[in-house]
Amino acid sequence: MTALQAARNRPGVIAGVLVAASLAWWWTVRQMSGMDAGPGTDLGTLGWFTGSWTAMMAAMMLPSLAPTLAAYVAVTRARGPVRWLPFACGYVLAWAAAGLGAYALFELGKGLLGSDLAWRDGGRWLSGGVLALAAAYQLTPLKRLCLTRCRELLVGTHAARRRWSGPLATGIRSGGWCIGCSWALMAGLFALGVMSLTWMILIAALVAVEKTGPRPVAARLATATLLAALAGGILAAPHQVPGLVVPGSVAMHGMHAMKAMG
Repeated sequence: MTALQAARNRPGVIAGVLVAASLAWWWTVRQMSGMDAGPGTDLGTLGWFTGSWTAMMAAMMLPSLAPTLAAYVAVTRARGPVRWLPFACGYVLAWAAAGLGAYALFELGKGLLGSDLAWRDGGRWLSGGVLALAAAYQLTPLKRLCLTRCRELLVGTHAARRRWSGPLATGIRSGGWCIGCSWALMAGLFALGVMSLTWMILIAALVAVEKTGPRPVAARLATATLLAALAGGILAAPHQVPGLVVPGSVAMHGMHAMKAMG
């Protein structure tokens, strides 16, 4: 039995996960309202970022986790959310840890390079380079391996013998495979605007198609093509990239409007 086959036999699990993801989206939209949606936006304090990132990952990643979670329920014969909730929590915990790593890397880069990463200096090239790297990663054997494990991962029945520790550890392990599969896409999210709801929705959709769609190879290639196109667009004509908030463009637009009114 594959994860997708298990999902068809466990509609209650799928519904529960989607409800949780919907609540996480509601919270994320509320948190991101009025935030700078452009590349290189400040991440705020560690505490604020950790809470916001965790909710964001629950919103973006739980829908694509649903088939794997259904497979866990089928194999372990877990009954009720109290038995599979630790699995989901472990999965989100793995992504929360990845967020802490991303925060540390972001702050380190900002501290070392500072103004050199401003959009008009090296920022645009960094964003384009990250997206090009993300596109290239889609074509690597490691990406293929991690995606296969994300789509086909099943859980041994020994996990059902422990009420919390077994499901939690299995969820963390599943989250680790998912990070291996999707870390480059998340890096692309930082390059496009980590606080942008538009790019969050796009990345979440790409992850879902790769992990749950019928043609994973075609999905990987399509994602690579899209990321490469975004990289080229940012480097060549960032103002023409749909949905991209170019740093400084809003302020400049406001200055031009004030001059026109004057």
